[in-house]
Amino acid sequence: MTMKTKSGVPLQRSYSAASGNAERPGEFPFTRGRLANPHSQTNWIQRGLSGEGDGRRSNEQIRYLLEHGQTGIDVIGDAPTQSLLDPDHPLAREAVGTQGVSLCRKQDFLDLFNDVPFDRVSISSSAPAFFALSGLVLAAREARFPLDRLRGSILHGPLYTEDCSYAWHLPVDFRVRLALDAAEYCSQHMPKFHAYLEDTYFFSESGLTPTEEMALGFVQLRHLVRKLIARGIGIDSFAPRIAFLVNCGMDFFEEIAKIRATRRLYAKMMRDEFGALNPRSMSAAITSHTSGLSLTAQQPVNNIVRGAIQALSLVLAGVQALEISAFDEAYRTPSKDAHIVGLRTQQILDLESGVAKVLDPLGGSYFVEALTDQLETRIRARIDEIEAMGDPEALSARGFFREIFHQAMEDSQHSVEKGGISLVGVNVHTLTEKDDTLLRDIATSKIETWHGQTKTIERFKRERNVAKLCEGLDRVAAAVTGSANLIPPVIEALDAAATIGEIVTTMRSALAMPPDVFDHPLPGRDIGGRDAGDRDMGDRHVA
Repeated sequence: MTMKTKSGVPLQRSYSAASGNAERPGEFPFTRGRLANPHSQTNWIQRGLSGEGDGRRSNEQIRYLLEHGQTGIDVIGDAPTQSLLDPDHPLAREAVGTQGVSLCRKQDFLDLFNDVPFDRVSISSSAPAFFALSGLVLAAREARFPLDRLRGSILHGPLYTEDCSYAWHLPVDFRVRLALDAAEYCSQHMPKFHAYLEDTYFFSESGLTPTEEMALGFVQLRHLVRKLIARGIGIDSFAPRIAFLVNCGMDFFEEIAKIRATRRLYAKMMRDEFGALNPRSMSAAITSHTSGLSLTAQQPVNNIVRGAIQALSLVLAGVQALEISAFDEAYRTPSKDAHIVGLRTQQILDLESGVAKVLDPLGGSYFVEALTDQLETRIRARIDEIEAMGDPEALSARGFFREIFHQAMEDSQHSVEKGGISLVGVNVHTLTEKDDTLLRDIATSKIETWHGQTKTIERFKRERNVAKLCEGLDRVAAAVTGSANLIPPVIEALDAAATIGEIVTTMRSALAMPPDVFDHPLPGRDIGGRDAGDRDMGDRHVA
């Protein structure tokens, strides 16, 4: 179909300099976009972050959003899930299902993805990657959907997760191993799945600049790519399925230039340093979630405008998938109303605004091109500076990155307090609490703790086949102390009715670490009844 403006002016798919010498979308170094001809009129996967309560409740959210036009899925785990704790752990009980979906066993994933059309949507998970991948594999098997047709992604942050996210309390070298094993497993069994998603979003939310965000992302990505190549895995066997999940703040043009510079840097790195030959290995898939940090608890209606502005910059930059932080994110995971507002914002940009008809419409702008060049130079310089300091894993272990994140948080807060950053409704153009009412009732609606999930897990642990469970955990322990890929035994353990808490405590024991890092007696450590066929699990520290 020929695209036209409202006045009937026919549009080309992209524009370049009259001489014809300028770079085009889909050409190295892919500054202007990954593909010359996207597969559909809509150039990006439209999705929203979802997750609340247990798997069944979140499945209702997913199916509701799909019914209203969402084309991708991104599920976030609750705080216990992100921390690798079971719902019945004493420190997890009051947080179950309140900031995302509670996932700890195979059945939770079966409930979560029940009747989800794997053939029509991509599935991404904002949850610990090795666990999210294993659960998705089991759900696909249950649905008899071929693994080699699964689309979606898992996100990694092995160097940074302990410092600015939910801590796993696992050594950095082991976290790196888990990321490498997941990427290797997907390269062998799931060729359409993005096995490695470099998630710069979660640490950018500490207040980093776009330059620092992408520099740290590249430091981590380069480290893991080198490690995968050292395993004997060819660059073109996994690089086509590497992707970035980047943040998008309120500096409209800088965020566009950041994405353009990222594509260029990635292409040069893959070709010139790692020897990639496949053009898809050099063309970075970039997705983005608009900034939650930019949203305010004051005047939550203003957050709708912020999300729309950020989404517009992402569409103009040509991302492959987009999520808008919900207007109530300052208080909770998205409510039903906030989900629809975020989705409709994307649909209006797509179907009404005309901004997606041309690829890289700002390409050739003096300002955008100069800003892209400057950001590329700054990001490259910061990468070199950090890598010159030594091995990234050693830097992580000694707290180097933690100091960067903490300083960014402190600087960001001081800027708001001193007026260096203007936030409408916070330090300028404020309203009294009495007058600040628009959408507040929706934004502040509370998600109750899902105590029923805790009781379900307690009952589940009492009724399992303990002998089968122990065999599964033994295979995990053996893999930890050996060199085999850890993903298959984790999948097998989940299939044998192990929980994520039990798998992780088994990993810690095999690493000669305290199984429960919180030094608290673990509930259900005997794993149910103790008949003649059961084994005493007390020394396993199984939760």
